[in-house]
Formats: sequence, C-alpha cells, structure tokens
Amino acid sequence: MRILFFLLLTTISVNSSFGQEVEFQITINTPKLQTTDPKVFEDLKGNLENFLNNQKFTDHEYKLEEKIQCNIQLTIREEVSATSFRADLNIQSTRPVYGSTYETALLTHVDKDVEFTYEQFQPLEYSKNVYNDNLSSILSFYVYIILGLDYDSFANLGGDDYFQSAQDILSTVPPNVTDKVKGWRSLDGNRNRYWIIENILQPRVRPMREAFYTYHREGLDLMSSDPETGRANIMKALGEIERVGRAYPNAMIVQMFFNAKRKELVEIFKGGTRTEKTRAVQIMSKLDAANAIEYRKIIRS
Repeated sequence: MRILFFLLLTTISVNSSFGQEVEFQITINTPKLQTTDPKVFEDLKGNLENFLNNQKFTDHEYKLEEKIQCNIQLTIREEVSATSFRADLNIQSTRPVYGSTYETALLTHVDKDVEFTYEQFQPLEYSKNVYNDNLSSILSFYVYIILGLDYDSFANLGGDDYFQSAQDILSTVPPNVTDKVKGWRSLDGNRNRYWIIENILQPRVRPMREAFYTYHREGLDLMSSDPETGRANIMKALGEIERVGRAYPNAMIVQMFFNAKRKELVEIFKGGTRTEKTRAVQIMSKLDAANAIEYRKIIRS
C-alpha cells in the first residue's frame, strides 16, 4: 500500500478520513465550439470529476493527505457531430517531496488522439475488464499510469500492478474501435498510449523504472537534508536513464521523463559541482536534444 511508503516520509493525521486514490482538477476548453450547447461540456466536466475523483481504482485505502494531485485540461479541437468530438488531453500528476513544500511532477503529457462521443447526462462508467466507451477507457488508462509512476517513486518497481492494469485496459479495446479511433495501436504512430505502456513493460526499460525510484526517494527526498548526496543519486539515476536510451533509442517514456523533469533538473544541477554540471548537461542534451539550449543554462549558472 502506498500509505506504508508515505508514512516513511511524513506524519499523517490519524483523524483524516479514507478516500479515493486521486484528486483531479479538471478544465474543459472549447475554443472552436460552433454548434454544441455549452451546457453539454458543463455536464461533462461534472461527470469527469465524479468518474475520476469518486471512483476507486484500487483495493487500497488512501487518506486525504495521500491523494495523488492531478490536473486535466481537455481541449475540444473538433466537433465531428453534435455528440462526437476530437480533443487534446493535457494530463499532469505530482508527488510531494519529503522535507519541503515542493511538489515534483511525475507526469506531464499531452494526448492528441482523444476521440469520444458524449451526450448530456450520459454517465461515464468504469470497468477494468470490459470496454464501455473510449473516453472512460482513456481516462482509466491514465489513472493507472499515474498510480504506477507514483508507486514506482516510493518503492523500487512498486508500480507493477498498476501498469499491468493499464495494459489490461488497452487489451479490452475491441478492434472495431481501434479501427476508428487512434491511440491504442502501434500502427497509430510512435507516440501514443500503446507505446507508453509498451515502453514501461519492456525489460530493457526496467533500469529506468529503477532509476525513477532512485531519482525520487534517494534523490529528491534527500535534497533538503543532504543536497550533495541527493544530487549525486539523481546523477546516478540519469546515468541509468542514459543506459536505457542506448538500449532503446527514442523510447517514448524517456521523453516523457524529461517533459516532466526538465525545469527541475536545470535547477537541481545549477547547484552542482563543475563535474556534475558538465556530466548532467551531456546526458540531458543527448537524450532530450530538442531542449539542449535549456540545459546549457546549467553551465552558465
């Protein structure tokens, strides 16, 4: 249970009530809305909040302080019909860092392959083993990715069960759906839901999951009390991620890591030794080449 990991990090009030695992803040943007009644999206927002925040996705009990903080921004990109839409889903989750008020990003991702149908007052239903509709499957998939990342950050390879649940959801999407909507198949491109879970479950990516634990539990969580050791462990984690990058070039999960951690890494290594700065910039510029200019700020600090 995540509570056992979290109790190692912080004191939790024994009077807090138990609840669901995640707490989502949800925003729906409709910049190109032309025909659909805006009340449909007001209703959808309420349905998303109920689906995500009141549904239990695991058998574990979470106290209020343990809930994983998440944000969703759903931007309606196209009205295919009055009840059918294409959208971008911007999803984020964070984790508290021990000994500070800082929240570190675990996931910062935009899914551009979100297609769904929705009628006002239509409930969203959760089922891990049965496909109901594309939107609830997409949301459930990402909840399990978030849970897996969160548990991996507190215990070495602690997210196994949740990543398998994400894989199970992907497997329930029937061919007649994947033929019509994108994001669930390898054929749909190299940056989609299929590749997220494929990367995570790949044996050659396993060292990155172990590095994820090292980065958070042995790195960030030490920064307030022992910044030199914390930074050294974060450097160790980067070395493992570099090894994964060599074994699996252009792995989506590596890019997702840097999407979440880029700014944080720059700030961490600004306080490092010259050797640490040089090595960090070398690794990050190679694995996240599009943002090499951002990493060079470390050298100049």
